[in-house]
Amino acid sequence: MIEERQGSTYNGYAAIGVLLLLTLATPVAIGILPMMLKIPMALFGLLVFACWLGFFMVAPNQGRVLQLFGRYVGSERIEGLRWANPLYMKAKVSLRVRNFESGTLKVNDSNGNPIDIAAVIVWKVVDTAEALFEVDDYENYVQIQSEAALRNLATTHPYDSYGEEGQGFCLRGSPEEVAALLKTEVQNRLSKAGVEVIEARLSHLAYSPEIANAMLQRQQAAAIVAARQKIVEGAVGMVDLALNKLADQNVVDLNEERKAAMVSNLLVVLCGEHAASPVVNAGSLYT
Repeated sequence: MIEERQGSTYNGYAAIGVLLLLTLATPVAIGILPMMLKIPMALFGLLVFACWLGFFMVAPNQGRVLQLFGRYVGSERIEGLRWANPLYMKAKVSLRVRNFESGTLKVNDSNGNPIDIAAVIVWKVVDTAEALFEVDDYENYVQIQSEAALRNLATTHPYDSYGEEGQGFCLRGSPEEVAALLKTEVQNRLSKAGVEVIEARLSHLAYSPEIANAMLQRQQAAAIVAARQKIVEGAVGMVDLALNKLADQNVVDLNEERKAAMVSNLLVVLCGEHAASPVVNAGSLYT
C-alpha cells in the first residue's frame, strides 16, 4: 500500500526572495560575462523563470499530493505559501470533517422482517496518499461501503427483541451498541482508503409500510402481556401478604375453602381492568 510521506517543499516566502534575486542578477550577469558564457547564463535565466511556476497554496485542513511524471513523491500539509519542483503535479485533498447520510435502505432484519434504515457517517481523510491511490474515487467509495456496512448490520440483528432472551441487542432498543458496532464495521471497510470514521449513527429506523400495522399490533400485544405479568406478580404478592397478616394477627380463622374464595376474590379485584363494585355481606361469615 502507498502510505503518505512528507514531500520536498520549501517556504514560499523564502523562495520568492531567492528567485527574485536570481531573476535580477541573471540579466546583469549576461551583460558582463564573455560571449562563451552568455548562452549558458541565458539558459539558466529560463530555468529561473520556470521556477516561478513552482509556487502553490495550502489552505487550512487541506493536503497537497505531489506527483512527478505519475510517481508519488510526497504530500504537503503545512498551510500557507509553499514552493516545490515546478514539474510536480499538486492534487488537492480536503482533510476537513465531512458528513455522509445514506439513503433509506430497505432490508430484512435477522428475523426476516422488512425494515427501512438509514445512517449518518461522520468521516475525514487522514492519509492523502491512500485516499488518492488505493481507491479510484474515495468519496464514492465511502458512500458505497458505508451503505454495505449498514445493510450487513441490519441483516445480522433483529429490529426488536420483544423480550426474548438469547437474541443479543436489537436495533431499536440498543442505540449506543448499534452505533459502536456500525462505526467499527464502517471503519474496517474504509481503512484501506485512508479514511477515519469519527461517528456513525442511525438516522432512520422503522418497519416497512407493508408490515408496519401488523408489527405495531405485535408491539402492543407484547406490552399488554408484560403489563399483565407485572400486575399478576403484584396481585399474588398482595394476596400472600393479606393472608399472612390475617393469620399472624389472628383477625379471622379461615379454612382452606374460605382462603381459596378470598384469594379468588382478591385476584379478581386486583387484576381486573375495571374498578370492582363492592357488595356488603350482611350475614355471617359462612352465609
